[in-house]
Amino acid sequence: MAFIGLFEVFLSVICFFILHHLTKNNNGLPKNFLVVGMLPELLLNVHRIHDWCTQILERCQCTFLFKGPWFARMDILVTTDPANIHYIMSSNFTNFPKGPEFKQIFDVLGDGIFNSDSDSWKNQRKVALALINHQSFHQFLLKTSRDKVENGMIPILEHMSKQDISVDLQDLFQRFTFDSTCILVTGYDPGCLSVEFPQVLFSKALEDAEEAIFYRHIVPETLWKLQRWLGIGEEKKMKGSKKILDEIIVEYIQRKRSEDLSKLQVEGADLFTSYMNHEEKDDKFLRDSFLNFMIAGRDTTASALTWFFWLVSKNPKVETRIREELECIIPDRKFRKWLKFDIQELNKLVYLHGAICEALRLYPPVPFQHKAPVKPDILPSGHRVVPSTKILFSLYALGRMKSVWGEDCLEFKPERWISERGGIKREASYKFLAFNAGPRTCVGKEVAFTQIKIVAASIIHNYNVQVVEDDSATANGPNVSIILQMKHGLKVRVFKRWQD
Repeated sequence: MAFIGLFEVFLSVICFFILHHLTKNNNGLPKNFLVVGMLPELLLNVHRIHDWCTQILERCQCTFLFKGPWFARMDILVTTDPANIHYIMSSNFTNFPKGPEFKQIFDVLGDGIFNSDSDSWKNQRKVALALINHQSFHQFLLKTSRDKVENGMIPILEHMSKQDISVDLQDLFQRFTFDSTCILVTGYDPGCLSVEFPQVLFSKALEDAEEAIFYRHIVPETLWKLQRWLGIGEEKKMKGSKKILDEIIVEYIQRKRSEDLSKLQVEGADLFTSYMNHEEKDDKFLRDSFLNFMIAGRDTTASALTWFFWLVSKNPKVETRIREELECIIPDRKFRKWLKFDIQELNKLVYLHGAICEALRLYPPVPFQHKAPVKPDILPSGHRVVPSTKILFSLYALGRMKSVWGEDCLEFKPERWISERGGIKREASYKFLAFNAGPRTCVGKEVAFTQIKIVAASIIHNYNVQVVEDDSATANGPNVSIILQMKHGLKVRVFKRWQD
């Protein structure tokens, strides 16, 4: 991420005066300097911020107070303590809303379900749950996902296999989730998942906006607001991204409003149609809902699939176990290509489910989230918090805490999600936070699992996937954004397992 203008000057001056102090031993913890606090070390480690945070929390028994500049209101209590998470997300939920500061940082999302609190959030969640849990939507989801795999993803993989050229799986999965989520939300197929790999302006704009949001987390509020006022740096990028996103979304809304929606109601329809048939919704509500669902459906699922396939490629024994499980549930069809797995078959894939959960534990698509108390409180860890205190959960670090997951926490072990009886082992949500916890548990959890399983089963059954640069993910690391993606994608070669 390129920080320019005032930020570069700010960083350079700070680093010039204090860099020599950073070499002194401080038990591996950030130094707290006069005036600027711990901000210099944060800026020096921003390129590896998730691993840096993990190291600090491991040394501090899961909770650490980051001290920001005295003038910037950047003091942050960072925690991976399951007791703290449970207290904030569940048992004392009402005292820890998203709050106005969260909405300000994520202003591009408008008044959607991610940003909203209180009655607005309750009403949106109630409607979303009713629509997503409806049987017709499940059928629509399964049909859409399977069609996109069969008519979009498989032809691309076939082409890449025949031409013996590499493909960026991360890009492929983002195109798959963009198309399928757009169909589920609006009813329209953008057609981004094709051999031509057309440019996707919406996706690029969304990624730029997400990087700008991350930037707002790591610099003083006055600095990014000044950049917004001057129209420079990351805020210039944010403004341009928002303009593109709004223009594209308006086109979808106008197109939908021009249809006779009553004719679509019988088909189980998309979320836009369901919303409009349920009650009249204004364009802003539809715009905010669209963007919130696109981030939830496109970015997180694509991220989960990318890290899943990288981990499986590094662990061939896991891949073998998944294939054996697939063959067990389809013994009469195991040598047929392009299998279509139905929902009952997908639900039997215990080991695959465990492998997906393990990937989500190590590489959660949303690597962090933050809260702030309404009233002063004391957390189970003994830390006192007040309304001005920012509380940040590091989901990335949580999956790497030995005190939470054991000494083998860095190992990719799907078996840890399988019970002694061979069923799926459930972990407490405040320990496994990939789908949030408590009242704000992700409404699209089952949608995500269904899509991931359809894609994973189809590819693993039909292809051998070989990472072109085996150490690409570890060498380049995750990108610096609010969504955990691979910095330079995941280049692979694919080889068919079955002859035509």
